[in-house]
Amino acid sequence: MTKPIIAFRHVTKTFEDNGTHVLKDINFELEEGKFYTLLGASGSGKSTILNIIAGLLNVSSGDVYLDGKRINDVPINKRDVHTVFQNYALFPHMSVFDNVAFPLKLKKIAKEEIAERVQEALKMVRLEGYGNRSIKKLSGGQRQRVAIARAIINQPKVVLLDEPLSALDLKLRTEMQYELRDLQQRLGITFVFVTHDQEEALAMSDWIFVMNEGQIVQSGTPVDIYDEPINHFVATFIGESNIINGTMIEDYLVEFNGKRFEAVDGGMRPNEAVEVVIRPEDLQITLPEEGKLRVTVDTQLFRGVHYEIIAHDERDHEWLIHSTRKAIEGEVIGLNFTPEDIHIMRLNETEEEFDARIEEYVEMDEHEDGLINAIEEERYEADD
Repeated sequence: MTKPIIAFRHVTKTFEDNGTHVLKDINFELEEGKFYTLLGASGSGKSTILNIIAGLLNVSSGDVYLDGKRINDVPINKRDVHTVFQNYALFPHMSVFDNVAFPLKLKKIAKEEIAERVQEALKMVRLEGYGNRSIKKLSGGQRQRVAIARAIINQPKVVLLDEPLSALDLKLRTEMQYELRDLQQRLGITFVFVTHDQEEALAMSDWIFVMNEGQIVQSGTPVDIYDEPINHFVATFIGESNIINGTMIEDYLVEFNGKRFEAVDGGMRPNEAVEVVIRPEDLQITLPEEGKLRVTVDTQLFRGVHYEIIAHDERDHEWLIHSTRKAIEGEVIGLNFTPEDIHIMRLNETEEEFDARIEEYVEMDEHEDGLINAIEEERYEADD
């Protein structure tokens, strides 16, 4: 990893008036030029991290670094970051041009340079020709673009975005996801995005930090977090999941619902109690006698791209299924899935424990492969 643009070292935050521990021993590093997302429910601590980076809040303990320099005591106006707030924080009595130019005017930049840089910023956010318009006459999406133009006008090292899409309707929110991601890639500036919407996080991010109760419970690429949730909270918070209690009989073999199934996970104790996760889209409907599981359809909703089907098995476990096939209430159907569709979670495993287990298991696997290859080579030489 290159030198981090932002680093948190054992950061905590406690509000002294009520003793609430908002952040608990937060540690992470952010690389330059990537799109990061802090994802969590309300009160998880994600906006607190953003406000600490911006300088709006002080840490209770620990250290914060920007481009290698400790910034705990650096005032807001001396930090090379800019924040786009949820309400955009625009001046309604000013024009688009004056809103975007405001940070430059504070620095007493020459008028000619201000005009040039404002036009360039408006072009970047696709608002060319909007300079003389009143903020009051803009749509929500256009106001957001103005706020982003103002954020990038000073070419900061980091842009902080505090739930900037939450006030937009679904169609516009989707459009802005594409635009924000494209803008970040064109600028090459580090974006730190805060949201409670897991679909936004999955769609836009290079790296996601999933937060819960003041802690980072898992971090990784969108694909890693979706495909390999480390615990019950992440599995249910990121997407939809079927989670059922099971037993890891041995490597690559798990038991649940009274049956044994091949899996791709390993590195656990024999007969260890685990949780089994299967995503709804990974369940394939088939004839009852051809399925690995038999379930009875309870209800279904049409979601446009698929039917959302709720069913129960013989042990009264509920199953959520996403299928393009319409089901019939009361119908008995079979469900099929592959070993790759089964994800195994150890009970109460932390991210550090998960990473260490996977690393150790991969090393053991590689060692075994090496021994097998050595034996095969010896046999080959003996035959010669």
